[in-house]
Amino acid sequence: MTTSRSGESGGRPGERGDLLDPLCPTRQLLDRIGTKWTSMTVKVLAGAAPDELRFAELRRRIPGISQKMLSVTLQSLARDGLVARRVEPTVPPAVHYRLTELGLSLEGPLAALRLWAETHMSEIDRSNQLADGPASD
Repeated sequence: MTTSRSGESGGRPGERGDLLDPLCPTRQLLDRIGTKWTSMTVKVLAGAAPDELRFAELRRRIPGISQKMLSVTLQSLARDGLVARRVEPTVPPAVHYRLTELGLSLEGPLAALRLWAETHMSEIDRSNQLADGPASD
């Protein structure tokens, strides 16, 4: 997480940012890659790597995602250099997606976070039940 802070004059590339500063580029990146849709999209594309997937296939493999949310997620990942997009000049155009090397390097940390969530979900559920108190009928 080394980066210069945006909005600061004199900041040098490679300088460590301040994650607590809302203008810190690292914080802004974490906001983008920390969504459930990003995690699921990266997981599905990593599972297909090195092959590409078309938009419709991605949508089929990610239950609950809307067409708009998948489109926004893919645009964000492509803008950040995590996903490569290839368009075939057909009618209609066939659009293919794959993770870049940078995107593949994100799969490990996201997989660790998913594993942590799966491992501790029952503890979290118990804590929520205790915090919510007895259900009133």
